[in-house]
Amino acid sequence: MVAQLLRLRLQSTLSALRRTPRQMIGLLLGVGLGIAVVWVLGLGLFGLRFAETGNVRDLLVVVGSFVVLGFAAVPLLFRLEDPMDPRSFALFGMDPRRLAVGLALAGLISVPSIVVAVLSLATVVTWSRGVLPALVAAVCALLAVATCVLVSRVVIAVGSVFLSHRRTREFTGMLWLLVIILVLPAVALLASMDWGNSGLTVFGRAASIVSWAPIGAVWSAPGDAAAGDVGAAFLKLGIACVTVALLWLAWERLVAKLVVSPVREAPTKSFGGLGWFDALPAGAVGVIAARSLTYWSRDSRYLAPLLIIPVVPFLMIAPLLVAGVPAQPLALLPLPVMCLFLGWSLHNELAHDSSAVWLHVTSGVKGWADRLGRTVPILLIGSVLIVGGSALTAMVFGDWRVFPSVVGIGACLLLVGVGLSSIVSARLPYAAVLPGDSPFQQPQTSGGPAVMSQSISLAGTLLLSMPTIWLAWRAIVESPSWHLAALACGLGTGVVVLAAGVLVGGRIFDRRGPEIIGFATSV
Repeated sequence: MVAQLLRLRLQSTLSALRRTPRQMIGLLLGVGLGIAVVWVLGLGLFGLRFAETGNVRDLLVVVGSFVVLGFAAVPLLFRLEDPMDPRSFALFGMDPRRLAVGLALAGLISVPSIVVAVLSLATVVTWSRGVLPALVAAVCALLAVATCVLVSRVVIAVGSVFLSHRRTREFTGMLWLLVIILVLPAVALLASMDWGNSGLTVFGRAASIVSWAPIGAVWSAPGDAAAGDVGAAFLKLGIACVTVALLWLAWERLVAKLVVSPVREAPTKSFGGLGWFDALPAGAVGVIAARSLTYWSRDSRYLAPLLIIPVVPFLMIAPLLVAGVPAQPLALLPLPVMCLFLGWSLHNELAHDSSAVWLHVTSGVKGWADRLGRTVPILLIGSVLIVGGSALTAMVFGDWRVFPSVVGIGACLLLVGVGLSSIVSARLPYAAVLPGDSPFQQPQTSGGPAVMSQSISLAGTLLLSMPTIWLAWRAIVESPSWHLAALACGLGTGVVVLAAGVLVGGRIFDRRGPEIIGFATSV
């Protein structure tokens, strides 16, 4: 059966030559590009045999890790279809385990897999600096190919199960956005490095961290063996074996599931109640909070920013580390940045309601109830983030005395941001993505209100939080006795601004009800 599946995969690949000219040209270009890549990189790998062991290991670990990530990300980014989908064999009564073996081997018959296989075998020549490194390199070459192929197969299978409904495109858009946010700063960072001095040191640190990860261990083990660190080499070889074993178990289970569920059905859910509406108390605030929580947990327009916010502080830290800033004080940066942008994310929340906001206006809901109810999701998320993040920050910083200051700064930035956003979103709403549209779709209109709304809410949050930040700085630099003062100042400032924002924003909402409906129905 395995031979038949391999023959079927080969015939499926070659059939592109007998189809449209575009498919034929695409296949020929892919083959030509693969040959060129193998030729150039193969010669480079042969030449690395005479280079310094540590530098070669670091290079292969970083590049190899990106290759594995590419096999995982590309199928999702481009929504690739599996030409050997296990569902296609559901009617033939095949044993799922044998089918899994055959389909996994069939995954080798593709241009990317063949390129990776040839270059992985070329690393055996790179590490031919002794019997043990060569043997470890040969085993790792096989494990690397198996890892790449199985990762690709598992990702495509998981995507076919969970991403076959209408949100696939939005998920892909979010993934593309994350890739762009991560890759562009990384490229700029690499281009700005002084590779003659500190660049190689930073590169080596990154490689040493990744070398213990499942995506990097398989590329690092031969280098450790060549450097004489046999213990680390065998530990990383074990990590690589466990990774392949886990991927195989996942692939085997996915095949067993797919062959008995050949029809792609839209996911359906049965609800036993009203969800958040049952959990929260009756009344205007509770109902609006329940509706907001429902949106924040299901609507991609709200979920997209939540995916980006955790990434932002780490993009700020990377260049600072390269510039020579000590790592310990930088541990204090991520939580405040996330709290700042989390509170700021409400600055145009009312516009996301679009025409649905008329229900609040026409039903006579008090403005303060509307403003307060909409803050509940962010306050819940922020509370968990501040408590857990403050403890983690203090632990990484290495001094638990900073815990009160970290809580104070995080709470101040979050509460002040939410309070100002409650005012700004009612006074200066601007065009937002319509309900049901992709979060990456361009709004129909934009202009001065967008700039003013964003600037006022962000700058105002930073300005009102400066006293708390100053007290926390004094606590770290001068005397730890200021930590409690920073906590009290942060909580006090945050609560006062939040209460004022809800009340002032509520009055604006009451006074501008007709204008708000006019804005909501015009965009």
